[in-house]
Amino acid sequence: MTIALSPFHIAIPVHNLETCRTFYRDVLNCAEGRSSDHWVDFNFFGHQLVIHYKEKSTDDEHTNSVDGKNVPVPHYGVVLPWQVFQDFAKDLKNKEVQFTIAPYSF
Repeated sequence: MTIALSPFHIAIPVHNLETCRTFYRDVLNCAEGRSSDHWVDFNFFGHQLVIHYKEKSTDDEHTNSVDGKNVPVPHYGVVLPWQVFQDFAKDLKNKEVQFTIAPYSF
């Protein structure tokens, strides 16, 4: 039996709405949807990603070891076909994005 995946909605806190809006729209090429003065919707590979303003805090900075890397918690990602992933990673590297953890395969 095959189960079709449904789009998901995820909301994440950001401490600079305009900087993050520019990143998701112009660097990741996510289409912008609805917005207000404290949140912005984006189409993230067919899913709804929403950035919400939250005052900056260091209280929530935490990582867990995954594949020998200190992965920030919380985090999110999308599973892509291999060539789409490779093209996407190359585009981000060409834009000189600074990664917490650079794209890698295992």
